[in-house]
Formats: sequence, structure tokens, C-alpha cells
Amino acid sequence: MSLVELIAQADERGLAASGLACLDRCVPLLGGDDEILRPLWASLADTGDWETGLKAARDKLAGSADAAEDEAAALARRMLDAAPDTRDADGVRAWADACSVASLQIHRLLDPASGDGPLDACREGRTEGMPPLVAAELRRQVTVLEVLAGHGTAGLRRALEVSVEGRRVLRAVVSRRARGKR
Repeated sequence: MSLVELIAQADERGLAASGLACLDRCVPLLGGDDEILRPLWASLADTGDWETGLKAARDKLAGSADAAEDEAAALARRMLDAAPDTRDADGVRAWADACSVASLQIHRLLDPASGDGPLDACREGRTEGMPPLVAAELRRQVTVLEVLAGHGTAGLRRALEVSVEGRRVLRAVVSRRARGKR
């Protein structure tokens, strides 16, 4: 099943987790640490408050990136800023979809082997010629949605593990990129 179809079929928790996972993987671009979005993950397991966790994350990441942000960091910032204050299905569906596109775009911008092809095709399942970093991000997005669709709240741990793995990859890419600019 394509990423677009998975997003269309996901419930409110799956959508919120999908958007949050995309944002979580891109937090290194905003200077955030591994724990900054934990309260939001906890809220998905019904042990926390989404709105309070979101406000705390926004406060901690306010102004954390350089004023002259590059395009990838600007996309990550927009993901955070666009997060809905409440987890209603309509709000999180639009946010999850936008985060999916933004995260794939970020990975394409950071992938040295990247091309300029449209991301819509890969989200619909046509993945031939996709750069490696983008392909890996697409797999992570699909995995998060499939795990949550199949296991509900019990799938949150695996979704978080997938996100942490992706964050480590992106952090390494960002670090390598920074060394190359010196």
C-alpha cells in the first residue's frame, strides 16, 4: 500500500504519530536533542497532554536555528510551527500529510545523490530512481503508519524506535554536511 493510501486510512493517533515521527527525525536541523519531543510521544500513549508538550517543544526550539536558516531547517521549522494544538482528526491529517512531504523534501535536499523529481510519485509507490536517503525516509514513514495501523497504541514503541533510527541518520548527514562547509 502506498504512503498516500496509508495516510488516508490512518486514525487520529496514527496520523499524529506519523507527523510527529517526521518532525522527530528532523529535529537535529533545529538544534533539538533526543528528548525534546518525548512529551508528545507520551501524549499519544494517553499519558501526557499534547497541547502542553507541543508548547514546551516550541518554547525550547524557539530561535534554536540560525537566523539564516537553510531550506531544510526552514522546512523543519514549518513542521513544528504547523503542528495542530489539538489532536483532532482533520487537523492532524493535514499536518501528517504536510510533514510527510516536508520530511521527504528535507531528505532530498540533504542527499548528495538527489535529483529534482516530484515527491508525489514516490509517495504513491513509484520509487524507481529515488535517492537512498529519500528511499530510507519513505520506508520509515510507511513503517510507522503500518505499525500503528496493525498494533494501535502498542505500536508506538516501534514507531518511536523507527524515528530514533532516522534521527540518528539525519544527525550524521547534518554533521557530515557541516564538516564539508568548513
